[in-house]
Amino acid sequence: MGVGPLTHVGRSVHWGGVLIAVGVIQFVFAMAWVQTRYSGYSLLTNYISDLGNTSTSPLNGVFNASIGILGAFAFLGILLAWGGFPRGGPRVVGLFLLLVASLAAVLVGLYPENVNPSVHDLVSLMVFLPGGLALVALSFGMKEGTLWFGFRAFSLILGLVTLLSLAYYAPTQAYSTTWDPGLVERLIVFPILLWGFVAGVHLARLPRFSPTVRVTPSTG
Repeated sequence: MGVGPLTHVGRSVHWGGVLIAVGVIQFVFAMAWVQTRYSGYSLLTNYISDLGNTSTSPLNGVFNASIGILGAFAFLGILLAWGGFPRGGPRVVGLFLLLVASLAAVLVGLYPENVNPSVHDLVSLMVFLPGGLALVALSFGMKEGTLWFGFRAFSLILGLVTLLSLAYYAPTQAYSTTWDPGLVERLIVFPILLWGFVAGVHLARLPRFSPTVRVTPSTG
């Protein structure tokens, strides 16, 4: 194993990471706050989007604005931090999918579940599916010798949790047979949020210059 040329990480990567992490933090706090004001709200049976329902949620504006901020911050953050991810096809595919999920998150806030249910369901799926696929795709680019190798299993596992939960959730929703739909939906969404926060912090802490590790075959 040898050391290759120095890799330069621009300030935009750090700011992108900050935006992604802050977007996640403010959304999690907003969810927690709205839940405390929503009488009878259950993490097991209530959907996350119930917090943005303009008829039943007392702080629906807070939730809908917060998820819009999450999507906007994530979209801009990904563009700024693009160069902080390992080069190659997995970066292109994974980050493109995250951009799609980010735009869809903005639309979730613009189309609450009770205002336009069909559009809301579609854009929610566009958050869930691309988000899970993105984490799996990015994990394949986190090879040994990159600054992301330690996140490979983490990204893959979180992506698979999202996709497997969605694979159960989507068909059972069609027949209203989902077991504890609020819990299952959180198993779809929270891995993406957790990854976003951890990845954002990692991007914000990347050294400005770092040696590229080059793996050489053993001669022994």
